Amino acid sequence: MALPKITTHAANQFTELNPVSHGLMVIPKDACLPDDLAFRDQWLAVLERKDIKLAELIKTPLAIDLADGRRRVLLMIDFTLSRFEQLTRLRKAVMLLLAESPKKMMLWVTDADMARDLIFVTLINSFHLPARQKKPAVALATIDLFSPLKPADLHPVMVLAKANNLVRELTALAPNELTPATYRQKVRVQAKAHGLSIEEYDIKRLRKMGAGAFCAVAQGSDKEDAAIVHLQYKPSKTLHLPKRQVKHVALVGKGICFDTGGHNLKPARYMAGMHEDMNGSAVALAITLAAAEMQLPIVIDCWLAIAQNHISATAYKQNDIVTALDGTTIEIVHTDAEGRLVLADTLTLAIRKKPDLVIDFATLTGSMHVALGNRQSGVFASTSTLAELAVATGASSGERMCMFPLAEDYLPALDSKVADIKQCTLDGEADHILAALFLQRFTNHYPWIHVDLSASRCNEGLGAVASEITGFGVKWGAAFLVLWAK
Repeated sequence: MALPKITTHAANQFTELNPVSHGLMVIPKDACLPDDLAFRDQWLAVLERKDIKLAELIKTPLAIDLADGRRRVLLMIDFTLSRFEQLTRLRKAVMLLLAESPKKMMLWVTDADMARDLIFVTLINSFHLPARQKKPAVALATIDLFSPLKPADLHPVMVLAKANNLVRELTALAPNELTPATYRQKVRVQAKAHGLSIEEYDIKRLRKMGAGAFCAVAQGSDKEDAAIVHLQYKPSKTLHLPKRQVKHVALVGKGICFDTGGHNLKPARYMAGMHEDMNGSAVALAITLAAAEMQLPIVIDCWLAIAQNHISATAYKQNDIVTALDGTTIEIVHTDAEGRLVLADTLTLAIRKKPDLVIDFATLTGSMHVALGNRQSGVFASTSTLAELAVATGASSGERMCMFPLAEDYLPALDSKVADIKQCTLDGEADHILAALFLQRFTNHYPWIHVDLSASRCNEGLGAVASEITGFGVKWGAAFLVLWAK
């Protein structure tokens, strides 16, 4: 779905004669309403009638419905709040308008940074996720933005909004609509549209290469449509520079299009929603596409581990021993810990390109949900400097990250008597840490960050996003790459 058309105006050009259906006005924290605020008397009357103090508008936006059917929403912003809290409040205010399914909206805000956030929040929440219903949703067509921003200022905001929308759209697709084969086709279309090179390592090629960890997971599917897909973005503006002057990052994503759990079959309660287990790959893909649109001065190799984890006569089993692409032998302990297996071989491929940094994204472990819930995601890093930058970027972008340890004294739990390493344990204790330590083995000591996406879904929305599927990781990833490249 295309983004709404945005027309920019100077903040002082706003007039209530502007023929738009609904509008939102964002004002800074103050002890009183501005004298020149439109409908000031009506706002004051509603505040008095509802016995709401002006300061409460910082937490809760206020709506009034005009006689001609238009709705106006008023929000007061405290600039000392965290980015996450500001985005949350903007989202709640915007949703009071979007709930009315308007075709046109007016947004008024005098702060440039707040205007960027407001446009981002509006663009992602006016986007309708895939649904197969007879009555199509009404799309927001136009936005009149009254702010200090110029049209050129909107480009990066619109790029990030499209990237977030893509992640949520792919993640929401039903599992019979997003199979490994159809997913790969969608990736090809995106690669062509963004001028990216693409290479697909299909299952036959991976078997010949010796990618036994990936192939073990994929062998349970009746159609051999699994693959590791590699896209590459090279910014044209840096092509004349020596290689050592251009930063090079590998983005790796887990793309399990449906996860039954394999022979260790998930119960119905935990299998529901497992078409979303490819979310990490969608995040890696979307960050790469956004970087290409913004022409970030970074070389990006994007690696998508696309497969399904099915139960069948050919599916891998507990106590199997498989040999990974780098020669490591792995004892299979639980067939529902498939994500770390497909990522192991994908990480091995990624480091062969000798990147300066590897970042992987995955909806990897239930224990991260136990540790954090679904309002933040967990992050592991090979150095404290990378970990601190990851957490700081989470705070500044509004997509919060919590750092976890890569402590070596956890490693004996993965000791195997019959192979080089166990895939996991059956105890379940600290599995998010054990999974990260397992993956680190396949990074060959390269600088590395692992993001366990426990915040990929949040029932009541999260930060800027109102939908249950959050697209978490796109804003963080884009912001992180810019900071890291500097």
